[in-house]
Amino acid sequence: MSLGWTLHGDGTHLRPGDVVAPQERLSWPRTVGIGMQHVVAMFGSTFIVPVLTGFSPATTLFFSAIGTALFLLVTRNRLPSYLGSSFAFIAPITAATASHGESVAVGGILVTGLVLAAIGLLVHVAGARWIDVVMPPIVTGTIVALIGLNLAPAAWGTCEESVVDGEIVQTCDSGFRAAPVTATITLAAIIGVSVLFKGIIGRLSILVGVIIGYVAATLQGEVDFTPVDDAAWVGLPHFVTPSFDAGVLGLFVPVVLVLVAENVGHVKSVAAMTGRNLDHLTGRALLSDGLATTFAGVGGGSGTTTYAENIGVMAATRVYSTAAYWVAAATALLLSMSPKFGALIATIPAGVLGGATTMLYGMIGILGARIWVQNRVDFSDPVNLTTAAVPLIVGIANFTWVVGGLTFEGIALGTASALVIYHGMRAVARWRGTVAEPASPASAPAGTETERPRAEG
Repeated sequence: MSLGWTLHGDGTHLRPGDVVAPQERLSWPRTVGIGMQHVVAMFGSTFIVPVLTGFSPATTLFFSAIGTALFLLVTRNRLPSYLGSSFAFIAPITAATASHGESVAVGGILVTGLVLAAIGLLVHVAGARWIDVVMPPIVTGTIVALIGLNLAPAAWGTCEESVVDGEIVQTCDSGFRAAPVTATITLAAIIGVSVLFKGIIGRLSILVGVIIGYVAATLQGEVDFTPVDDAAWVGLPHFVTPSFDAGVLGLFVPVVLVLVAENVGHVKSVAAMTGRNLDHLTGRALLSDGLATTFAGVGGGSGTTTYAENIGVMAATRVYSTAAYWVAAATALLLSMSPKFGALIATIPAGVLGGATTMLYGMIGILGARIWVQNRVDFSDPVNLTTAAVPLIVGIANFTWVVGGLTFEGIALGTASALVIYHGMRAVARWRGTVAEPASPASAPAGTETERPRAEG
């Protein structure tokens, strides 16, 4: 691998139809500008994940920067990508933190990363065809959709009732219900920006909407700036030592399937935009994201994934230079070293998050449907229909199964049921000759993340 890049043309202009390839770059001032633009693109989604889960924003950003640099190194500087927080981790982190604490949630992230890295090694050696066989679009789309829809109650929020002076008082401290006016302003701003603006502004509708909602919350006195005043300007992020509990691993392992789909989709998307066959890098992409997620789990960051927002920036600028992503990683690393910056992000109030997550979680769910549509999934086939129908209800209703000391909830049970139903029914259909074999599946599109309108983050 070489970290040197060939200057594209004169380094300042792109002719119509030209693209800046991964091994090329523009002049350094332009490369730095584009790299910082990638940081802005990932900003909203990456920070929403730690704010929603109670993780440190600075720590998450630190491991996001480290993960991006690691991704570029492992893929030999040939595959441009920024690794930000994966929205697929929100539900398992929230559940694990509530029942066992933050360190156990971090341990779950670490194990998820190790599993993904192992899959990456397998794909690098054996090829990616088996992924399509095990996880065809009907299964992948269903898993992505049920993760988003499983989070729906969190967007609405929770309330507690207490008796004050003989009257029942309801206190809501999370979600849309915590501050309905602020949440509505935030949601309306996101919707308005996405339809009023094209290009980079339209792609950053979540970030712009959160900023507008934050201003509205500040004007209403909902933001406490005391932690920002108390935080230092420069310092290391807060690291968390992982611990492990077998009872929560079932919450995290299904996330691996989503990360596989996102990374495979990212490779396909970059290949389509650059006109190059990058399939040979699929294993390296999975391995590097697995290692990045593992490192995040070692120190208290959220698990990582490739980002659709950054795909959008590349499509808009036609600059696929990995040099820009090294700049993005360096910029994110510098920002993570400011506790005051992290404290500012952590002041985003519940109402703003309630409005943003109403859009984000829904978009994750619809992303699953988009995978079905883009891959022309045939729902007249009872195998496909059942594979989607049952797991979605399991995920939305958050079915729970306790076996000894292990608890399996909606996402884990929904993922398992999608795999078992699809492969079980397909095997019976082959035996009985009742259902036609599926066509060779196309690759699923990139990311949750939101996706990640992302979403992750």
